[in-house]
Amino acid sequence: MQGNTDPRLILLSPEDNCLIAAARLPAGETLMIEGAPVTLATTIELAHKIARRALSKDDKVLRYGAIIGHVNVDVACGEHLHTHNLDSDYIPTYTHDAGHAYVQH
Repeated sequence: MQGNTDPRLILLSPEDNCLIAAARLPAGETLMIEGAPVTLATTIELAHKIARRALSKDDKVLRYGAIIGHVNVDVACGEHLHTHNLDSDYIPTYTHDAGHAYVQH
């Protein structure tokens, strides 16, 4: 992995713009991502994705060097990437959150 990044974050491929949490990372913790300190706004669960760098709405997200979807809002470096801000480009995305309809994107 690139230098100066917290060892609890895994870079699967050099092209990726997301990192994978190798441990549960609590909200409020400050960690290094490519030499820059980032304070986590939310808890990141084991094996969840976070942004390796800031992403703009509609940017493609790469994991294993392949596109897995796109962000539907602007995302800051270190922000959790999941169904609330990441849409698959390949399968329908549904939400089960209270107050939300089941939506196919």
